[in-house]
Amino acid sequence: MSRLRLLFLATCGIVLTSPLALAQEGEAAAASTDDGVNILDAIASAGVIGYLIIGMSMVAGALIIEHFTSIKRDKLAPPETIDEVEELLSEGNYQEALELCEAEPGFFTNVCAAGIRKIGHNFGALEKAVEEMEDEEAIKLQQKIGWLSLIAGIGPMMGLFGTVTGMVGAFATIAQAEGGVEPADFAGDISMALMTTVLGLTVAIPTTGFYAFFKNKVTIISLEVGAIVEEMFERFRAAE
Repeated sequence: MSRLRLLFLATCGIVLTSPLALAQEGEAAAASTDDGVNILDAIASAGVIGYLIIGMSMVAGALIIEHFTSIKRDKLAPPETIDEVEELLSEGNYQEALELCEAEPGFFTNVCAAGIRKIGHNFGALEKAVEEMEDEEAIKLQQKIGWLSLIAGIGPMMGLFGTVTGMVGAFATIAQAEGGVEPADFAGDISMALMTTVLGLTVAIPTTGFYAFFKNKVTIISLEVGAIVEEMFERFRAAE
C-alpha cells in the first residue's frame, strides 16, 4: 500500500473516530481532577443527535476502508485477466473469452463481454456497446461512493438541527424563568448546540475529502479501463 493511502487511512481513523477519542480522554480527565472539563459529559450533552452523528462517522470510516480495498485498478481490471482475454481474442477464441468474462464479473470483464457479444456486427455497433457498458460500470462505482457524499451532506445538517434545538431550548428556559436567570440554567442547551455543530463538522470535513478522492480515482480508472478495452478491440476496426 502506498504512503498516500496509508496517510489517508490514518487521517480517517484519527478524525472520524475523534468523538470517541475525546470521550475517552474526558473520562481520564474527570478521574484525575474534579475541576477539569469532562468531555464525555459534553459529548453526552449532544443527546440523540450527537450519538447519531457519531454512528454516521463509524459508517463513513467503514465505507472508506472498503473503498480503499475495492476501488483500485488491479481489483477492477486484473492484469492477469486482461492478458488472458487478449490472448483468447488474438487466437480467435471469442466464445472462450466471453465465458471467461462472464465467469469473473467486474468492471473490465463486463465491458469486454459487451464488446465480444457484438463481434460479427459492424464496428460501430461493437464500439457503442462497449461505450455504453463503460458508462454503466462507471455509474455503478459513482453510486457506490455516493454514500460518502450523502453522509458528508447530512452530518452538518444534523449538527445544525442540534444547534437550533439547543438554542430554542436555551431561549425557552430564559423565557420561563421567573426573576433572574443563572447561566447554569441554560448551559446544557448551549452545550448541546455547540457540541452537535462540532460533531457534524468533524464527520463532514474528512468525509467530503475522501469522497472527492474516490470520485477522482473512479474517473481515472474508468478512463484507463476504457483505453485498454478500446485498444483490445481495435483489431476489429481494421478487419472491416
